[in-house]
Amino acid sequence: MGTDNVSALKGKEAKSQWKEFIEDISVLQQVLAFLFLGVACVLLMIYLMFTSLWPIPILYISWQIYDWQTPERGGRRTKFVRNWEIWKHFRDYFPVKLVKTAELNPSKNYVLGCHPHGIMCVGAFSCFSTDCHGFAETFPGIRSTLAILAGLFRLPLFREYVLCAGLLPVSKKSLDYLLSRTGVGNAVVIIIGGAEESLTSTPGVNTVVMKHRKGFVRLALKHGADLVPVYSFGENELFPQVVLSEGSVGRRLQALFKQIMGFAPCLFTGGRWLLLPFRRPVTTVVGHPITVPQVESPSQEQVDHYHSLYMKALSKLFHRHKTSCGLAETHELRFI
Repeated sequence: MGTDNVSALKGKEAKSQWKEFIEDISVLQQVLAFLFLGVACVLLMIYLMFTSLWPIPILYISWQIYDWQTPERGGRRTKFVRNWEIWKHFRDYFPVKLVKTAELNPSKNYVLGCHPHGIMCVGAFSCFSTDCHGFAETFPGIRSTLAILAGLFRLPLFREYVLCAGLLPVSKKSLDYLLSRTGVGNAVVIIIGGAEESLTSTPGVNTVVMKHRKGFVRLALKHGADLVPVYSFGENELFPQVVLSEGSVGRRLQALFKQIMGFAPCLFTGGRWLLLPFRRPVTTVVGHPITVPQVESPSQEQVDHYHSLYMKALSKLFHRHKTSCGLAETHELRFI
């Protein structure tokens, strides 16, 4: 082999190692932000109150009070944050892939139910809160908005970050505003299982918390927004978790923490540095929309009917795509 060829191979290898390092850092910053950034922002503001820089937190808190309703009035997304180069490296780490199975009509609104929650909602965040997957090009005229815990928008500084990324509170007031006051072409993405579902997340398990989660159906009926099932295959493979048995002291403590704080502390580990998730493909498949009529005050019977249709559509989506997305034919979807 010639000297030039050897040099080219070495350069290619070095570039590959550098790319892998950048991907590691991109994912690490997101994991640290998910776990600690909100708390760090609160502690920073408290610390500054006891220094000569105390006017800064005072001014910011005054601004936050003035701006208090913004998260529930459409938010404040910026292309700048959603187009950060870091999100492309984040996507490539796993990699995360967005799959379209049907067209979405831009003259309508949609409620996308995303499953499973996993530990950190990697598929949902990457596909719907960043522009690195080309969602707007894949679904022309549709704008995706991921809804997350409302309490996160009360944290100083951190709220600005999530607002700029286009996230909104998963609250009735916020979602009603988005679906009734911002025109058509909106796709509200809700992680239906929430924190409770994160406690069931572990490799090889496909469990969704859905049987008694019907608020999203009522929301869709009220605004005539079609329901769309979404499944992120591989989401549960990223972090091994110690799943505590029902009724155990640890599980009761997790439930108590969730009741107070709105999210549950999961006992998980990662790969490198114990924080990085394992490099496993995550394929987020967007299913066919379920046509929903607009009913201002839907009856429980109507809610139950469309909830049942949604569960059947989600199960169909799972079984149709499971083998092509890395699961075995024997894998089943369990509803609890």
